[in-house]
Amino acid sequence: MPGFMNKAIRIVAIAIALSSVASLLGACKKETKGATVGDGLFPIKAITRKDCSLAPWLVTEKLGFFAQEGIRIVYTGETQPALVLPSVLKGDNDVAGDHPNALAVAKAGGAKITGVVRSGIDPAPDLNPELRHMFWYVNPEKYPDVKSFADLKKLPGKLKFSTITNNICSDFLANRIADKNGIPRDKFEWVTMPDVQAIQALKQGLVDVAGVHPPFYKPMVISGARKISDSLETGLGPSAGVSFTYFRDDFIEKHPDVVRGFIRAMGRGGAWINDHPEMAAKWTSEAIGVPVTGNHYYSPKNDILESEIEPWIQDLEEHKVIPRGKVKPSDLVSHQFETHEVYSWK
Repeated sequence: MPGFMNKAIRIVAIAIALSSVASLLGACKKETKGATVGDGLFPIKAITRKDCSLAPWLVTEKLGFFAQEGIRIVYTGETQPALVLPSVLKGDNDVAGDHPNALAVAKAGGAKITGVVRSGIDPAPDLNPELRHMFWYVNPEKYPDVKSFADLKKLPGKLKFSTITNNICSDFLANRIADKNGIPRDKFEWVTMPDVQAIQALKQGLVDVAGVHPPFYKPMVISGARKISDSLETGLGPSAGVSFTYFRDDFIEKHPDVVRGFIRAMGRGGAWINDHPEMAAKWTSEAIGVPVTGNHYYSPKNDILESEIEPWIQDLEEHKVIPRGKVKPSDLVSHQFETHEVYSWK
């Protein structure tokens, strides 16, 4: 029950934050009039990224794909994960990305944002497993008999799980795997931390299970951690890693051609990363000053499948995070820019 109450409190806080920033939108509209920067490129404001999520932005910019579309990304500084969406609503940033459950909670709170393109997805089973959206690990010294996610059911008491923030892939996917293995969700206690901290936290026993993303798979192995599951076990297919790039609705309405160009550029960047994962990791490492040993897998095609969104919304409804029927998959995304073309960086 305490876990449920904590979640309820967080949801109320999110709703309050969304309603407060919504009132500022009118004042922020003047920031999206379309003035170009000194080189004639259209400025799109985005957060400064210091983790693996930088890769598609960095590659797309480095290869000149943004400039070819008449766009320049203006980085506004690092932002805490929970504050990214409010920063877009306020006009401090124009664009960001997130998973369907985060977008659904925001939409349920009245946020005027819309996903315009699918970005990351979970790769097909026959592709490199190191590209899967998440892996989960335990410390074998602490839990020598835990060799699979199902084995967690044998452990007494609550288990501390790492997560970057609430209502993202980490909790949704882990809970999905728990359901499949008959493990009650109230057995989990979520501890918020960046993936890079989860490695040390697991080693020190501060968390029992660490869920991390591709750049941290090899460091986990080096630390001596044991993998017990990955996102393929959710049974969700590509949906297990699906995320969407979103803009404010007023930005989309005023600048549809800019959004269209942005999607083309990022699509090319994602295709290049899928074909050159090692170089993308090297560039990202150099940019953020931290070793990066892996990448996400990016959608190879400009299409949006609402069926991939449904499980994320259903999970929120079933566990009373949002009211049933409050939002639909079609509320989260727009098919306005969907072309069904296969991306090519060449």
